[in-house]
Amino acid sequence: MILTEKMPIWIAIIILLGIVFTGIFFDLMGIAVTAAQEKPYHAMAAHKLRGAKESITIIRNAGPVSNFFNDVIGDISGIISGSAAAAILVKINKSLGIETALVGMLLTALIAGMTVGGKAYGKEIALRHSGFIVFKMGYIMSLFSFNKAKK
Repeated sequence: MILTEKMPIWIAIIILLGIVFTGIFFDLMGIAVTAAQEKPYHAMAAHKLRGAKESITIIRNAGPVSNFFNDVIGDISGIISGSAAAAILVKINKSLGIETALVGMLLTALIAGMTVGGKAYGKEIALRHSGFIVFKMGYIMSLFSFNKAKK
């Protein structure tokens, strides 16, 4: 609470938006993993495209990956965004000198609308472009994997 008292409202709002968009982004990735098919990545792996093998691993572990992205990160970002909104609401009430339920309801409705609408839009993108999204996830994973030297 001490940090939010010294922070300008606009910075707190930017942080809140970042939290909401993080939840939307990871929900999109979780849906893409569950929607993607494994077959195209075998052809990519045969052509030795970087990230294809990692994409296969991601799809074969779609349950845990989707659970982590959608449920863990998505739920945590939802809880944190609610807490951040409450802190912003307290700051707004102090700066206006009034305590009104209307501001709280409007802020809550705005954040809920952004979250639900963003996740709905993200799911549409994930379903249409699941192959590309999973391949990019595999590519990024391949940048951080260190293969043993070939003998």
